[in-house]
Amino acid sequence: MNYDDEENDNDYYDGNLNEELDRFEKSLTGEPLGFMDSDTLEAIIDHYLIQGNYTKANLCAEIGIQQFPFIPLFTLRKAQAISANGQLKEALNLLSHLEKSGITSCEHFLTKASIFSQLRDSKTAIKYFTEALNVAEPEDRDEIFVDLAMEYETARDFKNAVRILKKALETNPNNEVAIYELAFCYDQMEDFDSAIKCYSDFINENPYSFTAWYNLGNAYSKSENFEKAIWAYDYCLLINEDFSPAYFNLGNAYLSEEKYLLSIQNFEKCIEFDGEDGLTLCYLGECYEQLGNLDEAKRFYYKSLELMPELSDAWLGLGIVKDLEGDVKGAIGFIEKAISYDAFNPGYIHVLAGALEKTDDLNLANETYLKALSMDTNNDEILTDYVNFLVKNDSYKQAVDFLEALDTVQEEIALVKDLHLFAILYVYFKQENILNRLIQAQVKDSVVTKEIISLYPTLINDPKIVNLLNN
Repeated sequence: MNYDDEENDNDYYDGNLNEELDRFEKSLTGEPLGFMDSDTLEAIIDHYLIQGNYTKANLCAEIGIQQFPFIPLFTLRKAQAISANGQLKEALNLLSHLEKSGITSCEHFLTKASIFSQLRDSKTAIKYFTEALNVAEPEDRDEIFVDLAMEYETARDFKNAVRILKKALETNPNNEVAIYELAFCYDQMEDFDSAIKCYSDFINENPYSFTAWYNLGNAYSKSENFEKAIWAYDYCLLINEDFSPAYFNLGNAYLSEEKYLLSIQNFEKCIEFDGEDGLTLCYLGECYEQLGNLDEAKRFYYKSLELMPELSDAWLGLGIVKDLEGDVKGAIGFIEKAISYDAFNPGYIHVLAGALEKTDDLNLANETYLKALSMDTNNDEILTDYVNFLVKNDSYKQAVDFLEALDTVQEEIALVKDLHLFAILYVYFKQENILNRLIQAQVKDSVVTKEIISLYPTLINDPKIVNLLNN
C-alpha cells in the first residue's frame, strides 16, 4: 500500500481533525479519550499511516476494533500498520481472519500483495495484485498495473513487466511512473530498439508527453544514435523548457557528437536550474579540455572535486590535462588517483598506459596495456593503441605474434586485429600477397581501414596503398 498520497488525507480531513488528533495524543499519556465516531478514528489512522507513524496508527486501529468490531476496515488498517512495522506473519493472520468472514476488497488484496512482496514471494504477490485488478475501480487500475509491473521487475521478468506497464499507459497515458519504469525494463534487457519503438508509438498518440520524448532521447543515446537523441531532447524541452534532466542529457549528447560549445550551453542551463553539481562541472571540464582551453578545464575539474572529492572522472580529467601540458609525471599521479576510486575501469588503465608510454618505463607501459586489454578484450581502441605502441618501439615480431594469438569474438574487433596484422606484415615483412587482404578489408569497412593504415606512415607513401585509399 502507498500511504503518501495526500489526497487520501484530504478525503478525511475536516476542520476538527487537529483537535481530535490532539485529544488522541493526550490519551496516550493517560488522559481519557472519550467517544470518537468511526469516521474520526479512520481519519486519525490514515493521518498516521501517511506520516509513517505506524505504531500510533496501530494503537488507534485497536481502539477502532474495540469500539466498532463490526467494521472490518479497522482490522485491515491494523494489518497495514503492523506489516509496515515488520510484523508480516501477524498481519497475514488478521487478513486471513477477514477472508474467513467473507470480507475482501481491492485494498485487502493490495495489502496482501504488499506483504508478500516484503516477504520476497513475488509469485504470490503477483497473484494478489492481479486479484486487486479484478475488483479495482477504473480510476485506480493504472497505479495497480504499475505495482504489478514492479513485482515482475523484482522477479526479473522484464518482458511481463513491459507488457503490464503498457497496459498502465493504455489506462492512463499521464502515468509518468509507468513511462520511467518502461525505460528501466528496456535498460535491463538492453533492448534499446524496442524502447525506441515503444516510445515512438506512444508519442504518436500522446505527442505532448515531455517525459516520453525525454525517455526516447535516452533510448537513442544508449543506442549511440546521438543525432536522434538530440532531436528527441529538443522536443522534450519545447514542451517543458524547465525540465533540467533533459538539458543535462542533451549536453552529454552534444559532447558525444563533439559539439562542445552546444554541450557547454546545456550544462550551464542545467546548473541554472539545479545549482552546481559535481558531475555537471566535470563534464564542463571535459568540454573545455576538448576545446583546448586547459586552464578552464582544470578550473572546472577542481570545482567538481570540491563537491565530489571521490569523482574518479574528474581526477582522470586532471591527469589528461597534465599530460597535454607536458607534465607526464603529474599526469600519472592524477590518473592513479582516479584508478584508486575506480580500480576496475579499463578506460582508466588504458589512459595510464598511454601516459606511461611517454616515460622510460616501456615494460610497465606494456604491462599496463595488457592489463587494460585483459579487462576489456573487445575494445578496439585499446587494441589499436597497444599494437601501435609495439610498432613504434620496433617490436614488430611481438606485435605480429600478439595479433596472431589474439582470440577475438566481435566481428569489428576481428577486422581491426586483421588490419593491423596485414599492415605490419606488408610494411615490415614485405609480404606482397597481404595487399589483397587489405583490399578486401577496404571493401568491408573503408573507415576502419583508413584509420589503421594511417598509423603506419610507410603505407601512406606506397602508391598501391594510396590507390587503395582513393578507391
